[in-house]
Amino acid sequence: MLNDLERDDALLIAALKQRDESAFVWLVGRYQGSLLRLALVHARTRAVAEEIVQDTWLGVLQGIETFEGRSSFRTWLFRILVNRARTRAEREGRTVPFSALGDGAIGPNEPVVQAERFLGSTDPQWPHHWAVPPRSWGASPEEDLLTQETFELIERLVAELPPAQREVITLRDLNGCTSEEVCNVLGISETNQRVLLHRARSRVRGGLERYFDAE
Repeated sequence: MLNDLERDDALLIAALKQRDESAFVWLVGRYQGSLLRLALVHARTRAVAEEIVQDTWLGVLQGIETFEGRSSFRTWLFRILVNRARTRAEREGRTVPFSALGDGAIGPNEPVVQAERFLGSTDPQWPHHWAVPPRSWGASPEEDLLTQETFELIERLVAELPPAQREVITLRDLNGCTSEEVCNVLGISETNQRVLLHRARSRVRGGLERYFDAE
């Protein structure tokens, strides 16, 4: 049964409504890391992030009876965390509404990556894609160590992003959400989501390139 929970929202929700302990244990094991990564976007310390995650699990138990399935369970779960994290941050007086970090923060003339880094619109195969493909960072005898170093570097680079960009890239690239899920979780437009993700990925890639070019 536990293997089916990943694929079947209805089965998972039914098990949770029946207070199936094994289903809840599976759920925590499946999403604890993803929730903690997202909570760290809002929290000053890991301890506070862990409290937000615990509060989220409590919210799941309290709200599962009224969950109507209008969105996927994963979207609902991440939305609970984001709402509770923002509420806590606002209560502590250390945040601004996401709307203030969204479209209004995306200036049309703000450079992210130089235009020459992309192929032109007339390219027959890959218009507007990267002109220079990413370097291979794992084709050496030290592949395992390099991969671990790369992951740690990516985590540091993501942690340095502006909050709105960090939320989007965490959900999309670290937690594996679709663009639609991200829009539903954060309450933003598809255009905003796409621009924020592009800017976040560009900054992370730039940091990776500087790191490896310096070696």
